[in-house]
Amino acid sequence: MRVLVTGASGNVGTALRRRLLREDDVEVVGLVRRPPREAAGVRWVAADLATPASVPVLERELEGADAVVHLAWRLQPSHDEAAMRAVNVDGTRRVATAAAAAGVHLVHASSVGAYAPRATPVPDGRPAGPGREDPRDAVGEDWPTTGVESSTYSRHKVAAERVLDELQRTHPQARVARMRPGLVLQADAGAEVGRYFLGGLLPLSLVRRVLLPALPLPEEVVFQVVHADDVADAVLAMLRRGATGPFNLVAGPVLGPLDVAAALRAQRVPRLPAAALRGLAAATWRARLQPTEPGWVDLLTQVPLLSSGLARAELGWVPQVRADSALVELLDGLSTGRGSATPPLAPRRRLRQRSSPRG
Repeated sequence: MRVLVTGASGNVGTALRRRLLREDDVEVVGLVRRPPREAAGVRWVAADLATPASVPVLERELEGADAVVHLAWRLQPSHDEAAMRAVNVDGTRRVATAAAAAGVHLVHASSVGAYAPRATPVPDGRPAGPGREDPRDAVGEDWPTTGVESSTYSRHKVAAERVLDELQRTHPQARVARMRPGLVLQADAGAEVGRYFLGGLLPLSLVRRVLLPALPLPEEVVFQVVHADDVADAVLAMLRRGATGPFNLVAGPVLGPLDVAAALRAQRVPRLPAAALRGLAAATWRARLQPTEPGWVDLLTQVPLLSSGLARAELGWVPQVRADSALVELLDGLSTGRGSATPPLAPRRRLRQRSSPRG
C-alpha cells in the first residue's frame, strides 16, 4: 500500500510516519513545503499546497497510490488569515480534487474545532454510566459542523469540511474519511506548541518546574485530548478498512481546570471569567506579545465534548494513552523544548544553535 501524507513533518504527521513505517507492506511518501534532511524511511516530495504549482505534483504522486492522508495545515502567521487560508482551505481543495480524480482513498484531518458550540456552557464530563467511556453530554458525528465563528482555526476547519461536502456531491464515488480529534498531544510537539501558541511571552523552561501558588482559569475550560500515536492508530485502521465518513477521536478522562492545575503543579484554581482570559489574549495578541489569537480561548471554552463510540465500533479503535497522561507528556516536552528532526517540530535547542553566531 502506497500512502501519500501531506504535512508529514508536523505533529500528527510525525506520529503517523512512525506508525506506518512499522507496517511491512506500506510505502510512505511525505509531501511538505520543506523536506527534512533525513529520509528516515520516507520518500519526501516538496510542494506548497497554497499554490497552483502543487497540483501537478499531487497528480504525479497520486498516480498509482492507494490513499492520501491530508494533514497539512497552517496555524501561523495568525495575523495573516489569507496566508493560512491559502493552505488550509485552498490546499484542501487541491488535495481533495486530485484524490477524486485519481480514485484514491482520502483521509482528511478535520477537528473538534469544526463543530458548533456545546449545548451547555460547562458540560458534565463524567462518564454516562457504569462501564461507559463517553461523557454524559458527549455528541456524535452528527453534531453540526458550523464551528465557532470567532476562531480563525474553526472557520477554516468548517470551510475545509464544506470543500469535502461539495466534492462528494460532485463525485459520489469518492471515498472520503474525516477524522475529528480533540487536542492532539505528544512530547515531540513541545517546541512546536511553544512557538505557535506561546511565543516569547512565557519562560517555557519553568513549565512544571515551579510550584504555582495559583492558576486562575475559567470554569468553562472543559475539553478532551488524544495522543498523537493513538490518532495514528486510528488513521491506519481507516486505511486498512477503506473507511469513509467522519470519526471522532478522543481519549478519557475529560479534562477541566483542576486537571490542568494538577499537570502544572498549581496549588489553587481561582475562578477566572472567560471574558477576562479572552481580553488578556486579545490585548497581548494585538500587541504581538504572543501569537495566539483570542479565538483559541473561545474554542477552548465552547467546543462540545465528543463521543468516540463510532471509531471504537467501526475501526476497533481503543486509545492507549490517557488524556491526563498525554497532557503531562506535552507539558514536559514544552518545558524541555523537545521536538523532532523536521522543520515544524525542530527542538528549541536546535533553533538556538542555528541563530547563534559562529565563532
